[in-house]
Amino acid sequence: MSQSLEIRTAAQLGASAPLTVIYAAEGAAPTGAAAAIWTATGLDWTQAAAAGAFTGRQGQALDIIGQKGARLLVLGRGKPETNAPLNGWTDRGGSLLAKIAATRLETVAIVIDEPDATPAAIGELAAGLRLRHYRFDKYKSVRPEDAPGNLSITLHVADPAAADLAIAERDAVVTGTLLARDLVNEPANVLGPVEFAARAAELSALGVEVEILEPEALEQLGMGALLCVARGSDRPARLVVMHWKGGKPDAAPLAFVGKGVVFDTGGISIKPAGSMEDMKGDMGGAAAVTGLLCALATRKAPVNVVGVIGLVENMPSGTAVRPGDIVTAMSGTTIEVINTDAEGRLVLADALWYTQDRFKPKFMINLATLTGAIIVALGHEYAGLFSNDEQLAGQLLTAGQTANEKLWRMPLNAAYDKMIESKFADIRNSVGRPAGSITAAQFLQRFVNDVTWAHLDIAGTAFGVKASEVNASWAPGFGVALLDRLVRDCYER
Repeated sequence: MSQSLEIRTAAQLGASAPLTVIYAAEGAAPTGAAAAIWTATGLDWTQAAAAGAFTGRQGQALDIIGQKGARLLVLGRGKPETNAPLNGWTDRGGSLLAKIAATRLETVAIVIDEPDATPAAIGELAAGLRLRHYRFDKYKSVRPEDAPGNLSITLHVADPAAADLAIAERDAVVTGTLLARDLVNEPANVLGPVEFAARAAELSALGVEVEILEPEALEQLGMGALLCVARGSDRPARLVVMHWKGGKPDAAPLAFVGKGVVFDTGGISIKPAGSMEDMKGDMGGAAAVTGLLCALATRKAPVNVVGVIGLVENMPSGTAVRPGDIVTAMSGTTIEVINTDAEGRLVLADALWYTQDRFKPKFMINLATLTGAIIVALGHEYAGLFSNDEQLAGQLLTAGQTANEKLWRMPLNAAYDKMIESKFADIRNSVGRPAGSITAAQFLQRFVNDVTWAHLDIAGTAFGVKASEVNASWAPGFGVALLDRLVRDCYER
């Protein structure tokens, strides 16, 4: 049911479109090409702006309907800014799409002629348009009235060729983000471990090499931590390895590891019924890694990357792991299972060890909807960042600000590490409520050796977030743009 969006560029405004959009700065009349379009209406700017209480503030709109039914939409762009961040243009694109969708018109011409409308800015504007246009409505028999329809948008810009290149480059990341959104939004009865692995395998069409490890192979590798989470489900576990080989053959890869619990009941330590349906999104980390590999392959990134995702379903049954059970991870570490709802760290323990042991990566970053405690600490505005390396942590924080997928640094410390010690095994998987997100990170750190590593706890940002300028979906696809920006800015030189 999803509707299409076509974006093209052109230099000159041609035949009149059913809807034309121009911009005016705060306290000023339209200028440049926009001024000529306004003049053609035959209206006095001062009078029309006063009648519509339009001052040019950001978010304001002045809607003019011509004699032949064509509409002119004048949007406020606020006060001119110097050194404004590019992600402001992304938000502008999202806001623009919402206003266009409200008109119910399908053919739109947009004039962008400000001095700061660089090709990169136009690329971000187009990204915002596409991100906001996304809806996950494939299971609705009737399309919602407020959903955007089929749209054909022409951006009239100074340099269409340069803008087209920027749009195509940015569009690769949007494609990866929308893939991540689709994966998180899918219901668990449709997207189990096997089905998720099949979706990841589709990236082979982009040149990604995909390996899928089944339970027998995982048993041989000694992945007792990951497999114990899957024991209660009839749906078998999978470990998916995705390789993008865009760099020098002998260069160590960048490694990204994702938690992929396709549904989390909590197991024997079962969750309360309220909002348990949201636990279809407990594979947000795996979705982000899959979306990232899609983005990198689509834009042919000149870097070697490996993505590893552990896919399981956590269910209660007669075969499920119990509180008090002791399992052995691939590293040989024994783990006392205190709480079967602290399952994500068990999946990641084996996935991280496997990744660092097999690929010897330059760095390793894992993403996981790991703890409710990080939501208590940071809400839904920031994801938690834990790292054993100052440089990598700084790079991630900067990338988060640039991509508008924000991170907040959290501590790792020996005092917290001592809390995960067990009376009966090497470590335990849960220590209760105090410092819950930190002790989970300390648990993961036991499985990375001396590899440069960061853990992103995205429990508050992967699903159930409030709507934004660029996202009207339950799942925003958090992590794809952030990690693509990290790779692009710091590792493709």
